[in-house]
Amino acid sequence: MVKLYVREPGTDRMLALASRSGENRLAVLALTQVELRSAIRRREKTGEIAPRVATQLLEMFSRHLETRLVIQAVTDLILDIAAKLIDRHALRAFDALQLAGYVAVRTSAGADVPVFVCADQALLGAAVKEGIVTFDPCI
Repeated sequence: MVKLYVREPGTDRMLALASRSGENRLAVLALTQVELRSAIRRREKTGEIAPRVATQLLEMFSRHLETRLVIQAVTDLILDIAAKLIDRHALRAFDALQLAGYVAVRTSAGADVPVFVCADQALLGAAVKEGIVTFDPCI
């Protein structure tokens, strides 16, 4: 999600994906709010982003959460799935939760198989091993 708000490798492909909102529904795990805030504030603290810009980006993301994004709550089921993913793959906790959130969205999507969008190679590798259709915006 950071690539939608901060210019970095993969931003153009993420913007193209998000701009096709009529064709694509974007879903995020609720903890994405924390991860995105952390990424923005870290860039602010290192001087990469001005404080005013950081605040504007976070406000824009909050508006998108309310209007454009489907939010998947972190549930006990997602925690259980994440724990099992950690047992099978060398994943960080938040990465396992993100992948587990995708599994929950996929389960509720029915015939429409969602695509897991991610630029983290370890997380993409785990997703592929789980038989998940992936999209790396940096490629």
